[in-house]
Amino acid sequence: YVANISLFCRVFANDQNINQLTKMKVIHTIKDLQAELTALRAQGKKVGLVPTMGALHAGHASLVKRSVSENGVTVVSVFVNPTQFKDKNDLAKYPRTLDADCRLLEEMYPQPDTREFSYAPLDTVMEGAFRPGHFNGVCQIVSKLFDAVQPDRAYFGEKDFQQLAIIREMVRQMDYKLEIVGCPIVREEDGL
Repeated sequence: YVANISLFCRVFANDQNINQLTKMKVIHTIKDLQAELTALRAQGKKVGLVPTMGALHAGHASLVKRSVSENGVTVVSVFVNPTQFKDKNDLAKYPRTLDADCRLLEEMYPQPDTREFSYAPLDTVMEGAFRPGHFNGVCQIVSKLFDAVQPDRAYFGEKDFQQLAIIREMVRQMDYKLEIVGCPIVREEDGL
């Protein structure tokens, strides 16, 4: 069983075998997503989450594959999060589908998210020192995704180890009842 929740996310559900993925379904709102996930949870399925900003590649596919193998349902968000970009030129250059992004913005940001997340020193060193506000934006969207999906596990690539550490700290401090799973880096043949 595969549900495809584009606009907000894609959901892959599985009947114990990654090779038996089936039906896809499009859902456009958090409310509808939660209703779908409630029904799947009632069937005893665990929910995994793989948050992405789109432009999916082999690394994302490896996260999805692992989540699908460990959960009855996998939600894959595809959302370019504007709060992660201090430089609006970087946001403008980020690859995405404009129509899907606009619909997603309406759903995820009906009003500005003014929540402030601070996990010093984790978010003030390395990349955080050069990109003020970046990790605040990450925490804003990831916490929204956690609240909407309420996953049992969420999958993040170890490539962004600072982000992974901050997400783990956010989960600890906000007392989310989920497991953060760090997955090894997968590279293309050209090393990227």
